[in-house]
Amino acid sequence: MGKKALILVDIQNDFCEGGALAVKDGDLVVPVANKLISLFNQNSDLVIGTKDWHPASHKSFAINSNGNIGELGELNGLPQVWWPVHCVENEYGSKFHKNLKGVDLTIFKGQDPEVDSYSAFFDNGKKHKTDLDKVLKDKGIDTLYIMGLATDYCVKFTVLDALELGYKVYLVEDGCRGVNISCDDSIKAIETMKNSGAIIFNSNDLKA
Repeated sequence: MGKKALILVDIQNDFCEGGALAVKDGDLVVPVANKLISLFNQNSDLVIGTKDWHPASHKSFAINSNGNIGELGELNGLPQVWWPVHCVENEYGSKFHKNLKGVDLTIFKGQDPEVDSYSAFFDNGKKHKTDLDKVLKDKGIDTLYIMGLATDYCVKFTVLDALELGYKVYLVEDGCRGVNISCDDSIKAIETMKNSGAIIFNSNDLKA
């Protein structure tokens, strides 16, 4: 029988209140994460945190590509939202939220300045994989509980890639918040994840 893991997507200072790319109510995912961390720890299940880990020269940053923040452009042949400078490696904004309990393992993404990386598994061009899939397969993990920031970007693409790679995926809906450049982006993202095979789930339904 396979094992399960908790994937906490990008619960970093820059995506929380006061951050460079703050997600509305982003801080509210932290108590949900901590509750699930405790449950997963009780069962000795793996808890993984992902981090955007960008060089200051990253070309998804509007300032580096002569774009306007929030607008859609193109970066090396891929559609690209132009973002404010955020989650620069080793800076305060890239640290996990101070109230987040410890994770067992951190997966870094977005290190290549030429391509953005929303998913915890691949860059947006799907040319390079992170270590996440290998780690999970090496440990016999086939079921993932995924939550974090932001619903309509890094959570969505992590979930969709996990499904493509053959994992059973539970989206912890109350543990997610979205950017919502358009007001219904998160609602659409949840529908897309559900239609692709994700099980939409509330943290209160998970028991030790």
